[in-house]
Amino acid sequence: MNPTNDPNLKSWLPVLSESDFPIQNLPYGIFRRQRGSEATRQRVGVAIGEFVLDLAAVHEAGLFGSTPVGDENVFAQSSLNPFMSLGREAWSAVRGRVSELLREDCRALRDDAKLRGAAVVPQSDVEMLMPIEVGGFVDFYASKEHATNVGTMFRGKENALMPNWVHLPVGYNGRANTVIVSGVDIRRPMGQTKADDADMPSYGPCRLLDMELEMGYVVGAGSRHGSPISTAEAANHLFGMVLLNDWSARDIQKWEYQPLGPFLGKSFATSISPWVVTLDALEPFRTAGPTQDPPVLPYLQFDGDGAYDLNLEVTLQSEQMAERGVAPLRITRTNFKNMYWNGVQMLAHLTVNGCNVRPGDLFGSGTVSGEAEDSRGSMLELCWKGTKPLTLPSGEERKFLADGDTVTLRGWCSGDGYRVGFGECTAKVLPAHSAASTEAS
Repeated sequence: MNPTNDPNLKSWLPVLSESDFPIQNLPYGIFRRQRGSEATRQRVGVAIGEFVLDLAAVHEAGLFGSTPVGDENVFAQSSLNPFMSLGREAWSAVRGRVSELLREDCRALRDDAKLRGAAVVPQSDVEMLMPIEVGGFVDFYASKEHATNVGTMFRGKENALMPNWVHLPVGYNGRANTVIVSGVDIRRPMGQTKADDADMPSYGPCRLLDMELEMGYVVGAGSRHGSPISTAEAANHLFGMVLLNDWSARDIQKWEYQPLGPFLGKSFATSISPWVVTLDALEPFRTAGPTQDPPVLPYLQFDGDGAYDLNLEVTLQSEQMAERGVAPLRITRTNFKNMYWNGVQMLAHLTVNGCNVRPGDLFGSGTVSGEAEDSRGSMLELCWKGTKPLTLPSGEERKFLADGDTVTLRGWCSGDGYRVGFGECTAKVLPAHSAASTEAS
């Protein structure tokens, strides 16, 4: 076992048992203080309980001297990219050192009141920013249950999966510059749609706005153009994971996607959580995924367990619920271990043609859905193409998302007396620019 994953570890900082951020987690993010002389400076931080450890301040104090980052302060940066580009040896060394500094029996930081005051900041006093500079974004379609549900709706049960689906991780290249961090609200997109009984398309606000519950893989170390990454090498390139909501305009997508696939219906916004949980922190929760039948081609074969026992849920709160003080409604709960295709296979397939990756590149898993009706990861599935509306505690109905709705994703792995979590990925739906309000049906 990696000593940083020891379930018996305790920190000298207070950490509640239900916290997403115990010492076994140590996720990375970018923050800035909301007050004081440091308010404009962006820094790399690590979450621990209800606090953020300012790694730039720790570096300035000389406490990373024995690690590969000792000579250069890669933590006084506005993204994780410079640190992630250093590779697995640096990632492991820094994680080990941060874990050591936060352990209850380590005095180097705990007993230095001046440094502790400079480096330990309450999360309530910081603003979390985009953790990575995204160079490329790919969205996959890796859940068999999701692909089967969507295929059944549009092609019938007998033709639910396309012939290629069980042979390769299906994906498409998305829009990197509209990846946004949790807390940034989204505008209902405008675009062309066409009703089934109409002769011509029309232009206006999306009426069938959806969320998609996904996980995102963050690339750390890049690769050379023309050099594929094998499944055995993938772990040296994948830094960690984030919660990901790949918002979808279903009516815009339906009209535009043939023959080239998603475009405006997907490119308007993709939300991610501010904390990047490393694969090292998730290692204790690796598990076997579904059996892949028929057997995959050699370049997609891998050793060991490729899935993660990761609980996921989505809540929805309407504007009316918020005004009345009604708590958000959990609309789905599922588990990431059900995904048919795993992250190392996705990376291997993404690069098999010689496509290179760079630090900060992001790829989404595709919607995570389970077999049960209440484990589906999109409104399209939960409401079965609008035929089974959700009833909210306020009495409102939802087939798709309405203006004022707030959607929140959460994810966590359950350990022995602790949990390794991702925090939240949340956003509120704002009206389209050209309309004061948009009625969702």
